[in-house]
Amino acid sequence: MEVSTDTVAGPIHRPTNVTYQDRGSIHDDETARRLGLRGGTIAASTHFDQFPPVLIEAFGPGWFESGSLSLYFRHATTDGEPVQAFVDRPKPGTTAAQTIAMMRTDNGTAVAEGTASGGHHDEPTALEARDLRHEPSGLHILGGVRQGDPIGPVTGRIDGDAQAVRLDQGLVTEPLDWYRSTSPWGLAIASPSAIISMLTNAAGAALLGRIGEAVGLWGAFEIRNVHGPVFVDTDYTLSGRIVALGSSPKTENLWYDMTIHDGDRTVATMRNLTRFMKASSALYEEQVDSSTSPS
Repeated sequence: MEVSTDTVAGPIHRPTNVTYQDRGSIHDDETARRLGLRGGTIAASTHFDQFPPVLIEAFGPGWFESGSLSLYFRHATTDGEPVQAFVDRPKPGTTAAQTIAMMRTDNGTAVAEGTASGGHHDEPTALEARDLRHEPSGLHILGGVRQGDPIGPVTGRIDGDAQAVRLDQGLVTEPLDWYRSTSPWGLAIASPSAIISMLTNAAGAALLGRIGEAVGLWGAFEIRNVHGPVFVDTDYTLSGRIVALGSSPKTENLWYDMTIHDGDRTVATMRNLTRFMKASSALYEEQVDSSTSPS
């Protein structure tokens, strides 16, 4: 690992598009190109797995207990495209302080930008600082959900054997021994991608039937450990809410928060932005058809 005075730089990796066979998704080459992208995209959760060694170097193992990583994605990468994670070191003696975090391609293109911290702090994270005051009217894909709508509660669990299989298959970009066996906290802990998968699956199941059919693209993620780490093979209560809805010329946008509870204790939280591609939705074709039909 390359380390400079103020910034920890991880090694360059070429992540594999592990979901390329998910036909009709943004990870499928044919679908992605039809929607104007260069090819099937690497999931943001895969990129998150590249950060833990850098975060440990910057903040220490305590990052898994009370640290955060908050990233807004600016450039969708494809299979095998080289990327590198960077996190600024906090000032000596201030491991809880928030610093800059980013991911770039080997030619310097910004893949993701945001913040990281090694402990509890009062500063807003990169995603908390974003202005989410959008005009939610005129939505078609997201017409069935409202700001403030609850998600869950449901029970969630990260299967340790399934995580071990992903490690064996080389699908975790930066595998830590702690993901497989005993960690400093006793049990094996969950990788960032496993946490994201558990929470996004829970949110997707809760919102099933309320979101119109469309291709989604993850645009931002934040993981914040509150009383972590998150362990494998442990039952948790998952709940959340819709934070904001909005649109851009090409997408309808959904922001939501999720929380992992162990009894009355908050273990970790996640914030997600999912962009739904208007060009992939029949709801927009119907809108165009109806607007051009003679009265």
